[in-house]
Amino acid sequence: MVGRCFAHAGIALALFALFAGAPAHAHGIGGGGTGLVAGFTHPFTGWDHAVAMLAVGIWAAQCGGAARWMLPVGFLVAMAAGGALAGLAVGLPAVETGIALSLLALGIAIAVAARPAAWLGMALVAAFAVFHGHAHGAELPGGASPLLHALGFLVASAALHACGLSGGLLATRLAGTWTPRIAGVAVAVAGAFLVAG
Repeated sequence: MVGRCFAHAGIALALFALFAGAPAHAHGIGGGGTGLVAGFTHPFTGWDHAVAMLAVGIWAAQCGGAARWMLPVGFLVAMAAGGALAGLAVGLPAVETGIALSLLALGIAIAVAARPAAWLGMALVAAFAVFHGHAHGAELPGGASPLLHALGFLVASAALHACGLSGGLLATRLAGTWTPRIAGVAVAVAGAFLVAG
């Protein structure tokens, strides 16, 4: 299972490299960093998003079964919807608070090793994903291709999910179930810091 997760992350990164290596066109892949490359690097410029993506993967690993794919896929679909809302200039209240609360909730879920039904876990992460997607969509650089930018940040987010999932499975196998729970406490503390700030 761990090998498969790394393979999925590798495929995602290979697809990115394939597209990133293509010639730049107006509103395309390169073009001043406003296409696929900018979209791919964007999730790594904010630690809150990167930590949330890893946390979704870790929690999916803890939940097991169908949740291992349902949580990440649900997050990505809802994040794309949130980005589309921003692209259509549909406002969403308290976006930054929603992102902060996502870290707090995911951290608590990991720390207590919550294992809800897969559909319920997917619904929870999807609700928070809308805020992450809206933030990404609202920060779309001027002149950027919305589709390429979205594809970039979705691929990067999927790779972070895969890293969290693989890391959670590997840590549990090598060091026991308490290791991901400690990571959950750290994520929850980071979320609480953002909520308070």
